[in-house]
Amino acid sequence: MTTHTTAHPPSPHTPGSDFARLSKKITDAGLMERRPGYYTVRITAVTALYAGGWAAFVLVGHSWWTLVVAAFLALAFGQVALLAHDIAHRQVFRLRRPSEIGGRIAGACIGMGYGWWQDKHTRHHANPNHEGLDPDIAPDLLVWSQDQARAAKGLPRLIGRWQAFLFFPLLTLEGLNLHVASARALANRSLKNRALEGTLLFAHFAVYLTALFLVLPPGMAIAFLAVHQGLFGVYLGSVFAPNHKGMPILTGEDRPDFLRRQVLTSRNVRGGWFTDIVLGGLNHQIEHHLFPSMPSPNLRRARPIVRRHCEELGVDYLETGLLTSWRQALASLHRAGAPIRNTRFVP
Repeated sequence: MTTHTTAHPPSPHTPGSDFARLSKKITDAGLMERRPGYYTVRITAVTALYAGGWAAFVLVGHSWWTLVVAAFLALAFGQVALLAHDIAHRQVFRLRRPSEIGGRIAGACIGMGYGWWQDKHTRHHANPNHEGLDPDIAPDLLVWSQDQARAAKGLPRLIGRWQAFLFFPLLTLEGLNLHVASARALANRSLKNRALEGTLLFAHFAVYLTALFLVLPPGMAIAFLAVHQGLFGVYLGSVFAPNHKGMPILTGEDRPDFLRRQVLTSRNVRGGWFTDIVLGGLNHQIEHHLFPSMPSPNLRRARPIVRRHCEELGVDYLETGLLTSWRQALASLHRAGAPIRNTRFVP
């Protein structure tokens, strides 16, 4: 990979790495301090959103209007997932124990294995967009690079031909994939607290499905399930995919220093307070990757400091609108599938 930087050496009057000097600026600005008031309000609001959705489900009952409730609960599940993300990064609680308890509760509410997801996400943060090290770009149904396309067989090879066009339809399966991957991870003996994770996960499935088929007739329950889980998957994908898809992919021993590894593989999405709420602050992806434990409401304030620091170093800092971010991500997926389109399909 060709790194997009023409970095200058640190000033002899400013000791330490490029990241260390940035970290000092951020710390001096008070941006690593906890925001208990903000998270109290946010947890209360998300809890009300989640509980209100299920209350509406019971009140609406046997009616096709329940599909509107399914769409509302997809949004609520997405907000719970974003809150679980912040808790896992210790943005909410400083200590591990309360973070783990809060994260497991949030995970249980949406049918996500907290331990499995935290391990996967930690590996992503350590090596974002690194082929072979970042689990988020491991070839599965999709291929993320032309090398992966050349090696693809079976279903990934079939899908890879037109994966940019199939991406949004496939996102409807992302909620289901989250549940299945969480359940499959229970077979891994290295997973910590497997019994607890399995109990919480299957308790969610049991309560969720019982509620659906107890309140609704079978056909309507299945329709609710499809709409709810499908829109939940689309929401999750719409939050996380614009952050790294279409950005440079690292391979082999190509591992720049920490600052460049995080900045060059991440993309910010422009927007105001509404964007921050809908995307959970992850639209400030560069700042989040540099400072994962920074409370999400501080990311917007960190942005000008980080951007100015990158400009001084000559490190590219990419920020686009949401539609542009998706266009770049889909164009990258289309390029990645080119070797498959250019050869005769062999299953």
